[in-house]
Amino acid sequence: MTPRDTTTGWSIIRQSLLDRRGPLTAGSVLLCLHQMCEVAVPILIGVIVDQAVDGGDLGALALWIGVLAGVFVALTTCYRLGARLGMNAALRQAHRLRMDAVRRILGPRRLRTDLRSGELLAVTGTDADETAALLRYLPQALGALAALAVCAVALLIIDVPLGLTVLFGVPLVLGLLQLSAPLLTRQTLDQQTRIARATGAATDLIAGLRPLRGIGAEDAAAQRYSAASRHALTAMRRTSAGQGAFMGAAIGVSAILAVAVATGAGWFALEGRISIGELITVLGLAQFFLEPLAMLSLLPGKAATARASAQRLALITDAEFAKPAGVSRLGPGPHGVEFRNVEYASLHGLSMIAKPGDCLGVVVTDQIDGTSIIDLLAGSATPHRGDVWVSDIPAAAADLTELPRALLVQPHLTDLFSGSLLHNVTTGAPAAAASDAAAALRAVAAADLIDSHPEGIDRMISDRGQSLSGGQRQRVALARALASDSSVLVLHDPTTSIDSVTERTVAAELYRRRHEGRSDHTTIVITSSPALLASADRVIFVDGGRVRGEGTHAELASADLRYREAVLR
Repeated sequence: MTPRDTTTGWSIIRQSLLDRRGPLTAGSVLLCLHQMCEVAVPILIGVIVDQAVDGGDLGALALWIGVLAGVFVALTTCYRLGARLGMNAALRQAHRLRMDAVRRILGPRRLRTDLRSGELLAVTGTDADETAALLRYLPQALGALAALAVCAVALLIIDVPLGLTVLFGVPLVLGLLQLSAPLLTRQTLDQQTRIARATGAATDLIAGLRPLRGIGAEDAAAQRYSAASRHALTAMRRTSAGQGAFMGAAIGVSAILAVAVATGAGWFALEGRISIGELITVLGLAQFFLEPLAMLSLLPGKAATARASAQRLALITDAEFAKPAGVSRLGPGPHGVEFRNVEYASLHGLSMIAKPGDCLGVVVTDQIDGTSIIDLLAGSATPHRGDVWVSDIPAAAADLTELPRALLVQPHLTDLFSGSLLHNVTTGAPAAAASDAAAALRAVAAADLIDSHPEGIDRMISDRGQSLSGGQRQRVALARALASDSSVLVLHDPTTSIDSVTERTVAAELYRRRHEGRSDHTTIVITSSPALLASADRVIFVDGGRVRGEGTHAELASADLRYREAVLR
């Protein structure tokens, strides 16, 4: 996927500069003062030689040394404060760019993008940092420009040809180096793209490691990642070679200019056109301006890197949303859910309703039907025909900021996060207390996770919950769903990794917490578990994408052979 508009990267950079214009302006002024003080050092040394050393005036020598010491104090202070402001601006802007991208990625409207999860991770990490790094460099570049300007003025005062050499030589050097900027941009963009692809391949490999082992496909997946990594390495080498050649040329040309100025000054000193102090000043300036000139010479490379990364960020910031912005308010609830003649994937005219307060079981003979129902309720898919309603509002028209709070869908495959057990349970309910999380865990028969560990509910969980068994991970995910206390809770096979005895306990606790003595919660469980179905108020049997029967679990089990085959173990 390539950027649709190459100017978009510059627009992100321009906005970043505007966002941080205050600290950048202050930092630029301070670094300009720092560089001016740096230029003043060889100038003052030349003045000291001419006015104090040459004449043997100890009073003047002490005075000028005091002035020189003051200049050193000023340049040190200005640099410390200016560099801090520039670094702070870059770090804060990188954080803002990262959070803006993450908000779009995780937003309820979902992005329409070809980037994989690993690539999105690389863009929000590396590319955000590289884009914002230009903000740290820009005040330094302005300071370098100020230093060269002061150098040129000082040399013009000492001798006009020397000053003109700098005045015309510096723009010529920078202009020639700027010609390489488009090539550096293309190389950096290709490098960042290939790194993101390698990151995406690595993420896919780690996420699917267990299934890959199950089918013996680890070698094929590893070869796929290895190929992506080699392509990234080739791109990085190409970019590094280009940037190295650029830096070598910049330093070489700058050195030639400095040698030309120093040689001219030596010749003029031999002719008596400039004094010994002025010669010392010119030699000091010629040696000094190599640094600011090299700093400015790096500007095309820095800008190319920032632009390439900003264009990668634009793939997220400019990506279209997959879902329209809903405007209809759902209200506090209670809510129900209704499928009205829905056609999607394997569903053929599916019509069913879960009224407010219902505990509804759904049995499907084809797992694709269950996945399709989950996708529609989660909003990751849109019906080809018909509508899914939440209360009296089509789900597609509901306010997307309210819909996740009113309707929580937990698919069969869920992830846990690295962090504490408490954090994992309260992720969907930040206001929940530790006691609420503990109660949810006990409700799903996961009290052993608290009681068997010295840190209790604060025990740490590894990434994706790998430190837990499959059944423990499933129970923690179910506890997280219960702790959210959502008006409508949809579960898909929530107990497949739990033994039958524990499953009956979980089914009873699930009903008790959400429905016993209350009618403000609606629960839909897509499952073939007899324990969960027996605790439901009603069960809907879906066969061939349509509703085949409806009733209690006992009624359907006694009357429908297909149902018995689907659920009885």
